[in-house]
Formats: sequence, C-alpha cells, structure tokens
Amino acid sequence: MRIQPDLHDLCEDVKAQLAHASYPLDKIAAHFSHRLVAIHPFANGNGRLSRTLADLLLGQHGAPRFTWGAGNLIAEGEARQPYLTALRAAGRKDYGSLLAFVRS
Repeated sequence: MRIQPDLHDLCEDVKAQLAHASYPLDKIAAHFSHRLVAIHPFANGNGRLSRTLADLLLGQHGAPRFTWGAGNLIAEGEARQPYLTALRAAGRKDYGSLLAFVRS
C-alpha cells in the first residue's frame, strides 16, 4: 500500500509550495484536496476530510474557506455532480473546473 508514503509526499509538497509561494493559495488548497481524495486513505469520507483540511489550510493563511459549490456534496444530486466532474478533470491534470468550483 502506498497510502502512508503518498500522504507524506503530499504534505511535504504542500509545505514546500507554501514556503516558496509556488502557486496562489487557492490552487495549493484545491490541489491538496484533490490529491488527498485520490490517495483515498479511508473507505468512506475522503471527500469530506479533504474539503475540511483544504478549508483549514486556507484559514491558517488568512484566506476565506472555499464555498465548494455552496451545496450539499454528500448527498447524490445536482450539487454533487459538478464536484465529481471537476475531480475527474483534475485527475486528467485539468484543474480549471475544480478551481472554479471551489469558489462557486
């Protein structure tokens, strides 16, 4: 299993990105959330955890939390579909829709 080393790499990458201001904070937080979901450390709740941690990261740096589409992302429905579509696009290295979604 690669969960532990992948989580370590993710945290080290984010620390370096923050230290060097490699990207805008929103991009760092959105990428962090996506990578954490992709690592999938738990059978359930990975999206909720990744969104919470991304929001905490933003808050630690004085930025407002993401709105995450301003809908219920846990229940199946209209609000969840754009989130899942954005995650799939991010999995193909297209982060544009995820970056737009997190502030919509």
